[in-house]
Amino acid sequence: MSTGVQPNANIQTISFRRPTNKPAESTAKPKNRHGGLLQDQLRRAQRAPWCPSWSAALRILLLIRVAGAMYSGIEDCDEVFNFWEPLHYLYKGYGFQTWETSPEYSIRSWAYILLHYLPVQITATFLGPEKRPAFFAVRIFLGLISSLCEVTFYRAIVDRINYRVGRYVFFLLLFNAGMWTASTAFLPSSFAMYANTLAFAYALEPPSSSGTRRTLFATLAFATGAVLGWPFAIAVAIPFVIEELLVAGTDKITPENQTSWFIGRWKRMVTSAGVAALLIIPVVALDTLFYGKLTVVPWNIIKYNVFPDSQRGPELYGTEPAHFYLANMLLNFNVLVPFALLALPALLITNKVDNKRLGERYQYADKSSPYTLLALRLAPVYLWLAVMTLQKHKEERFLYPIYPLICFNAAVTIYLARGWLETAFIAVTSSPYKASRSTLFSQFTLSVVAASCILSVSRIMAHWKYYHAPMSVTHALEATEVPRLLNVTGHVHLPPRVATEGRSKRHSDEDEHPRIDLSLIADWGLRLCVGKEWYRFPGHFLVPDGIRVDWIKSEFDGMLPGHFAETPRGGGLLERVKGTRVVPKDLNDLNKEAPQLYVDVAQCDYLLDMDFPRHPTTSAHEPRYVADSATWERVECQAFLDAAHSPLLTRTLWMPGEIWQRRNEYGEFCLLKHKANVGKKEREHTVRRA
Repeated sequence: MSTGVQPNANIQTISFRRPTNKPAESTAKPKNRHGGLLQDQLRRAQRAPWCPSWSAALRILLLIRVAGAMYSGIEDCDEVFNFWEPLHYLYKGYGFQTWETSPEYSIRSWAYILLHYLPVQITATFLGPEKRPAFFAVRIFLGLISSLCEVTFYRAIVDRINYRVGRYVFFLLLFNAGMWTASTAFLPSSFAMYANTLAFAYALEPPSSSGTRRTLFATLAFATGAVLGWPFAIAVAIPFVIEELLVAGTDKITPENQTSWFIGRWKRMVTSAGVAALLIIPVVALDTLFYGKLTVVPWNIIKYNVFPDSQRGPELYGTEPAHFYLANMLLNFNVLVPFALLALPALLITNKVDNKRLGERYQYADKSSPYTLLALRLAPVYLWLAVMTLQKHKEERFLYPIYPLICFNAAVTIYLARGWLETAFIAVTSSPYKASRSTLFSQFTLSVVAASCILSVSRIMAHWKYYHAPMSVTHALEATEVPRLLNVTGHVHLPPRVATEGRSKRHSDEDEHPRIDLSLIADWGLRLCVGKEWYRFPGHFLVPDGIRVDWIKSEFDGMLPGHFAETPRGGGLLERVKGTRVVPKDLNDLNKEAPQLYVDVAQCDYLLDMDFPRHPTTSAHEPRYVADSATWERVECQAFLDAAHSPLLTRTLWMPGEIWQRRNEYGEFCLLKHKANVGKKEREHTVRRA
């Protein structure tokens, strides 16, 4: 503060000075967006394109994954019978059991299934005993885990590879049809995908002897996916291990320190692997508890699949041609497939014609080049495809562990191709300035990413429109048929349907779908039967308690699941252990039919069945139940695509408009009611009022 004398002696002024002891403002430089393995050559000083932050990306991705959890179907019967059904058994004390969960064979891990028990119990605590909310809670939980791993992977690409590549990966993951299904699938291969995605977020860092963060965290993630999920997924980590042991990364290796460097790298890798190996202890302990004997499930899986005898092995369940995975990738990744498969050749071309894009060369003297580091990061897709293609037994879910890596490989190729266009443009125009002002390059990348996203959304809609009927129709049993039974027998009173015009949607929904105690049918002895559509049965989570599900004979002559030994519904996990230790007599690992698992169709109250009226087929064991209106009544039927009589293009993708839709042919997936059997039970359980 200071005072000053003014010309007028009667006026005095006071002036204030800023404090001199104020801490100096931070002069930290913003993070260098050009510090990755791939370097932009144009517009380096201009504002970067939008890349969502970690939290923003998580919110966006989680929105899509929750939608997938609610609306995607179950595409693999193995998911239902080997994972959803055992989880249902832990929850309710009954369900289907496959030979894989028999203590005699024990190639499914109860430790993995138990991971999904928490969301079930949370839902039961806060929302009540209904099973459908628990089903979707598990799927939303899986979507959350996938989102966290994907976002961490995306941000690692932005920081370690290139921000443009990260943008491409983000949008490809967001809309991809394969990720829509795999991210919320209750399968060990999906769990391995989560683990591999998280592991690669750490593995994208360059190897260095200055710290153990990269080695330890990546090794732990890879090991978790293999030990707790699918043991074969560890093959994806082979390039990472090679890099850790043999590639200098950011280390400077001289003849003097080469031996100590080599020993240090091996020591660090072995130590990290030893720590990761400790994961096997709780897994073996839990599986031993549930199977009642010492059980190492990862070894059992490897032994069955890699060292089978002449009568056993995965080939009992079907074989596919060598091009199976290529066709599958085209369905799920569409235009990205050639980009993903050409990533390494594209990197080689870039190294020859545009090598400045592979980092600043002078920064890598005596260190590993960006070319080597990036090649090792692109290699897992090729390695996994080679291993899986060599196997005769092939399934779509076997590619799940590399789905995010396919998007990464494709994004790198898109970026490198953009670089070729920039190089060619400058060669023709001799003007880097014109190249920096051109929109040609952004239009190219936008067209590829947008085309993939649009085709993926079309594929997702095709799954919903063409193949979702089994889940929707099975839900009709809980949503409409059981309430009708309780209403007509006097156990509950449902208000009559009223016109919804002029009424709020919430009010009409409450009227038409009141909350009903479904346990009132527990002693009715209702039976739902499934025949030739056994592999489309969505599981007990979508069937009300009190309704038993059984098989009827069809033309299928292989091994079907049996029933777990039932334990008291109110019992906890220790009560369930008594059932999981029972060795079922009717199950075998030879895929041989067990006729004792069938019931007579005359004993069925309800039936799930498919019918194609325009191309009907019938046999002794597969009559057209839908057409037998004297015995069966339709409860709910929904359209299901007749793929055999629909064109390839229109059955693969969905587009709005009658012209597209009328090219396809459809059948009906139906829930049928046995008139006589259900009518008899209605009469037996009608409430007699005085």
